Amino acid sequence: MSLSTVLYVGMPMADPTSRSYESPMAAMHEVFRSSLASAPALIGSAKGDDARRALIANYYANIFAFLEDHHGAEEDHIFPLLIERAPQERSTVEHSKKQHHEVLSLLADAESAVTKWEADGDDDSGEAISALRALDEALTPHLDDEESTIVPLITEYVKVEDVPMFSFDGFKGDKPWLILGLVSENLSEKQREVVSNRTPPEMQEWWDTVGEPSFNEMIAKVRQTS
Repeated sequence: MSLSTVLYVGMPMADPTSRSYESPMAAMHEVFRSSLASAPALIGSAKGDDARRALIANYYANIFAFLEDHHGAEEDHIFPLLIERAPQERSTVEHSKKQHHEVLSLLADAESAVTKWEADGDDDSGEAISALRALDEALTPHLDDEESTIVPLITEYVKVEDVPMFSFDGFKGDKPWLILGLVSENLSEKQREVVSNRTPPEMQEWWDTVGEPSFNEMIAKVRQTS
């Protein structure tokens, strides 16, 4: 089960009689929007600094892994449930899947450009920024579309018990706590409370002692652009 699937099932509605949930998709999408929009500033801030270039490149490597994971969770778990339970919405789901495939090549280009920038240095910063901008320009309309068409279907047709709560299986990044922290920043207080209440004790302990401190330390460094 993917990291994104974990996040999808973490938001039950406030009504305790409801088994559906308030989708955190917008919170996840904001991670992509803000990270890609910040690319010129973040990459520019690493000029002449090998250690910072490695930090920013690793940040984006985890963002790319999350995007792949996010789309995989939708296609492997969420979309099949929607087609099964709302067959009349098949065309809406298929349209979203088509958009995923259109983003894939741009994601690969961005991964390649950032890897090359990390290895070769400042001379490749422009290529990395351009590749991230191209990904952003293709991804943002898709995210907007999903929030207006797919999120209402998830809220209506996907239930809390459909997917187990926690697993990092399948996430290809090396810092799942970075993604959890970034998503958490965009959740409402109510959503954070609900997630905390549904988190197994051992996972909450891991987050309190390892995940959150690691996130706070790294994100402070990433955002220190001057």
